[in-house]
Amino acid sequence: MADTAEEIAGMDIAVDLDDARDYELARMRHSTAHLMAEAVQEVFPDARFGIGPAIEHGFYYDFDLPRPLTPEDLAEIERRMAANREKNEPFVREVVPREEALRIFADNPYKIELIEGLPEDEIITTYQQGHFLDLCRGPHVPSTGEIGPFKLLSVAGAYWRGDEKRPMLQRIYGTAWPTQEELDAHLQRLEEAQRRDHRRLGRELDLYSVNEEIGPGLILWHPKGAMVRHLVEQFEQKEQFARGYEPVYTPHIASEKIYQTSGHLETYRENMYSPMSIEEVDYYLKPMNCPGHIMIYKSRVHSYRDLPVRLAELGTVYRYERSGTLHGMLRVRGFTQDDAHIFCMPEQVVDEVGGVIDLAMHMADVFGYDFQAYLATKPEKSIGSDEIWEKATDDLRRAMEQRGLSYKIDEGGGAFYGPKIDIKWVDALGREWTGPTIQVDFNLPERFDVNYVGEDGERHRAAMIHRTLLGSMERFVGGLVEHYAGAFPAWLAPVQVEIIPITDDQIDYAREVERQIVAAGLRVDVNDRRDRMQAKIREAQLQKIPYMLVVGKREAANGMVAVRLRNGRDLGAMPVPQFLALALPRVESRSLYLDDVEEEEAWAALPATAG
Repeated sequence: MADTAEEIAGMDIAVDLDDARDYELARMRHSTAHLMAEAVQEVFPDARFGIGPAIEHGFYYDFDLPRPLTPEDLAEIERRMAANREKNEPFVREVVPREEALRIFADNPYKIELIEGLPEDEIITTYQQGHFLDLCRGPHVPSTGEIGPFKLLSVAGAYWRGDEKRPMLQRIYGTAWPTQEELDAHLQRLEEAQRRDHRRLGRELDLYSVNEEIGPGLILWHPKGAMVRHLVEQFEQKEQFARGYEPVYTPHIASEKIYQTSGHLETYRENMYSPMSIEEVDYYLKPMNCPGHIMIYKSRVHSYRDLPVRLAELGTVYRYERSGTLHGMLRVRGFTQDDAHIFCMPEQVVDEVGGVIDLAMHMADVFGYDFQAYLATKPEKSIGSDEIWEKATDDLRRAMEQRGLSYKIDEGGGAFYGPKIDIKWVDALGREWTGPTIQVDFNLPERFDVNYVGEDGERHRAAMIHRTLLGSMERFVGGLVEHYAGAFPAWLAPVQVEIIPITDDQIDYAREVERQIVAAGLRVDVNDRRDRMQAKIREAQLQKIPYMLVVGKREAANGMVAVRLRNGRDLGAMPVPQFLALALPRVESRSLYLDDVEEEEAWAALPATAG
């Protein structure tokens, strides 16, 4: 289970509390948030406090302060935190009547709002360490001396309670760990994550951009980024068409009538763009592709012999995301989903879900991801009966268990119309990314009267499976950039081979080599600029081009190329056919490695227990 006591008296441990160590870490990190708030109060006596939860890997606290924080402020706050920790002040819990709590925090509108929002029978508690008193339900470590090594990381703006119409507060993020070794390891991971940040690499590798004149959260794919996306899409489509999927396309806008029937206007309107009126009918940018696929299925009568019907679309959808949540390619407002919908008989659901799981695991293997599966159950805001939800949830569970797929439960994490399997990609840094989702839906078929003619000649209600495999192309490619640190495998690299003539005298020979390599099916660039050879090699390495072919006077005279890998390994001179014999099998097999030595080194670097 997850305790998400969001916005309640400053406590929000958004971690898995089934794990005792996670619980103790969360308790210590929440206590560190209070230690930080105490230091902030010392630096800014007029500060007003929002909430200070423990989060995964750390904590934060939101403050209303008289001026913007500076790096010097963070250093001073951290210094005072260390000094107060050494005092070993106890965290003292006290139960207070509601009227007393309102009196204590009368000068803090944020705490007053929290108190007034609590149920009448809620037990209200405060915690105090030193001179700092906070509205909080805990838990905390016994005293500040039990707080482990910590580090303040950054400051960000945060709207009060996530509402952009409310005051903007300053949020200080920090991390805390039981030991200095664990803190140092985490800080190293953060440094590596910054090195892999797709926003920086996307700019340096010329993959994509966001332009304020176009609009925030709308991605402009540059040629190199578009090539990566094209290769991913091409591969995926080939794989799914081989498994019986059929391609479809649906419009980018649709009448409000379809979204009234689907329930989107009832349950999803806040995530949809405002309507546009056309001939006195409201039209919406589509937030999802499923209503269009349903209407394609319904355009003719289907027999049980036709089922399952698998409709697939790379469909662009539009969802309103608050500006403060947008994040490069990972959180956007317009994105293309590899959407598919499977219409089948209820007794076919388990097998069809299993087929999607098989394909998802194949994708994880090709792109080099580990994965973790979750079963997301009925949310608070949903449509359909409990009986329908139980049947759909059981089908998903059976499909995973038949394949021996281990999974965790995500209570209340399902879509409004049905439960789902979420398969999270686990990247090179151990972080989870949203990947395949598989949702069994008995509700939309009911709303849209989706049926088939059974063996008995009667009409029967069809089941419907929603499926994305890689998810959003924007998010998936952004995740790939970080997973590979921008060094795409050769099959995905926008430029696979850079030919580097040492002087202008070798340009003609370089062009001849280019023709041979292009004819073999590889993507090639010739760097004929008048730069020094080492500068050209360095530029190709920074662009993370897999193979560099250096051609000088000797290579041109002997019909050779000097081969270098982007990791700096020099493979020496060889004829072009020998180079192609090295590179082409790696590309055609979609290998994650450029040669045998790189693959051997990668395997040798794995822990001894790795599979």
